[in-house]
Amino acid sequence: MNTISLPGFSFLWPTMLWLLAGVPLLAGAYAWHEVRRRRAARRYPALQLAGVSARGGAGWRRHLPPVLVLLGLAAWVLAVARPQAMLSLPTHVETVILAMDMSGSMKAEDVKPSRIQAARQVAQAFVRQQPGTVRVGVVAVAGTADVAQSPSRSKDDVAAALERLQPQRGSALGNGLVIALKALLPNANIDAQRFMGTGEATPPPLAGADVAGAPDTAGDAADGKPVAPGSYEAGAIVLFSDGESNSGPQAIEAARVAAGHGVCIYTVGIGTPEGTVLSVDGWTARVRLDDQVLKQVADITGAEYFRVDNAAELERVYESLGSRLTFGKRSLVEVTALFAAVGALLAACTGLLSLWWFGRVL
Repeated sequence: MNTISLPGFSFLWPTMLWLLAGVPLLAGAYAWHEVRRRRAARRYPALQLAGVSARGGAGWRRHLPPVLVLLGLAAWVLAVARPQAMLSLPTHVETVILAMDMSGSMKAEDVKPSRIQAARQVAQAFVRQQPGTVRVGVVAVAGTADVAQSPSRSKDDVAAALERLQPQRGSALGNGLVIALKALLPNANIDAQRFMGTGEATPPPLAGADVAGAPDTAGDAADGKPVAPGSYEAGAIVLFSDGESNSGPQAIEAARVAAGHGVCIYTVGIGTPEGTVLSVDGWTARVRLDDQVLKQVADITGAEYFRVDNAAELERVYESLGSRLTFGKRSLVEVTALFAAVGALLAACTGLLSLWWFGRVL
């Protein structure tokens, strides 16, 4: 089907737009009629006086109803062409898994009071923002990855799990993301142990998977094909991390597995690019925010990357993150009814104003 596209806007039946040519023709006909009327009024002053008396004597009122009629006709023509607009649509998120980086580098204080505390504050504010129907789980990521809180609708339980998290040695972001993915999709064929052992990036076959809310996909599942990245609307993963990983498969490989299941991984970078010097247990190192990794993880899965590099960013990040999960999908939506309603409203206003001012419809 041929379409005409504008930035964020298109028409399904663009050939009908030629009807818009009738609008300026009608405007020209009205202008010609007005010229003839004025000439007749100058030629017959008595009729002019009678016309002024009958019409109330307000010149601009004479022209407003015809202008509204022309605008209404234009709106109806656009409606006939079936316009579409790019809109952010509400998503039906049912489960969110928070993957919290608890590695030693998260003790750094380049973000006050510390990276871990900043990540905890954003996560807790995000949890409080969620409606009661959304289940939230927590996965602690360090040298190993474990489910600290299975998906729950109890905000108190989730908040308590976040408070219990403590820094540990090592950082295996890839393992943590796969554990979070398995917690989000417990019935999917995700071989987490195999991934953590081999780092194989190929998503497990989807045949036989029973993934509630997955788009699809009977055809793709039967063929063992991965679904489109970002197409899973019933859940998402949010990773809070400084992006540094020193063990296990890379986070990029885990992102590809998640993308194969259509799951978005939103990433929140905690730290500053220049980093800071951290001394822990006798060793000293400069730890920096590796936001390139976090951006790639978000891009691969069709999600978005956020960064917290100072305390002032905390509120903005959790509000933005919450809105992305609530209105995460941008799609072309047909808005024919809107233009038809505008046309009808303009026509109704024309009739009411004409009756009020002149005692007749047009």
